[in-house]
Amino acid sequence: MHISKSLSVVVPIYNEEGNISLLTEAIEDGLKNYQYEIIYVDDFSSDNSRQEIKSLKNPKVVLIELKRNYGQSSALAAGIEYAKGDYIVTMDGDMQNDPSDIHKMLQLAITEDWDLVTGIRQKRKDNFVRTLPSKIANYIIRKATNLHITDAGCALKVMTSETAKGIPLYGELHRFIALNAHIDGARITEVPVKHHARKYGVSKYGLGRTFKVVNDLFLIIFQRKYLQKPLYLFGNIGMLFFGIGLLINLYLIAVKLMGNNIGTRPLLILGVLLILVGIQFFTIGIVTDLLMRTYYESQKKTPYNIRKINTFETKEKEPILHAS
Repeated sequence: MHISKSLSVVVPIYNEEGNISLLTEAIEDGLKNYQYEIIYVDDFSSDNSRQEIKSLKNPKVVLIELKRNYGQSSALAAGIEYAKGDYIVTMDGDMQNDPSDIHKMLQLAITEDWDLVTGIRQKRKDNFVRTLPSKIANYIIRKATNLHITDAGCALKVMTSETAKGIPLYGELHRFIALNAHIDGARITEVPVKHHARKYGVSKYGLGRTFKVVNDLFLIIFQRKYLQKPLYLFGNIGMLFFGIGLLINLYLIAVKLMGNNIGTRPLLILGVLLILVGIQFFTIGIVTDLLMRTYYESQKKTPYNIRKINTFETKEKEPILHAS
């Protein structure tokens, strides 16, 4: 079934020499009868990736060259900003994603009105070093948010242009495209997709990225729950510490009134410290709350996002005038 929607396939590239020609052919085979563009974003490769893309001389291919290595998130952001299609497809350049899956994902997005369709890699062909960060992130996302997604790390995604262009992409946030879209109210679903072993090049992933993934995930969760009212987080922590410190000091006052010496007790230092820390947390909450108000009001941002507006107006029939 042919669907008349234009597509932009955004592929970040870093040292993928050997994969470019094969990937381009696979995308062309998977998107026959579609109007599409392939946007390769070269993240300052040190091999012949750029030359291989240029040698294609394909009118459907666009090459964006970054001035230095910014990382996958920034490369995706550059490609998405340039993209002109009604729907934007993101995928890796290592040939592990299969472009033949794009058709069914796009059909699902259009026919069932999904804002984002993401893949679930079947029989994943990656080693433990690559799968561990994904498992940790997927577990935390399911436990800490209302987004019950199976494979947050799958790079193959089909989304509306509006959804893609509204997602913040920096740091390592390309791993959380679905979560950020969910925070903005996007309708998301997932489908099984094929996954292949890498033939050329080497993986750029390692265990060191696990910590980046977890840190970015905690940041997103904070933004999701407390961006508009950070006082609820810092204020509650502050009141907890202040309350514990107050109870400790009341206990020590009672001990002092009973004639005991409390000046050398470490508990006194702890009680005073907790009260001071509690006050500091509460103060941070107030300051952060004021900063968030400035953020929204100065940039005229709204604390909500509208998905679409449907109107159902009917024109009234004009009265028929008869000549007398």
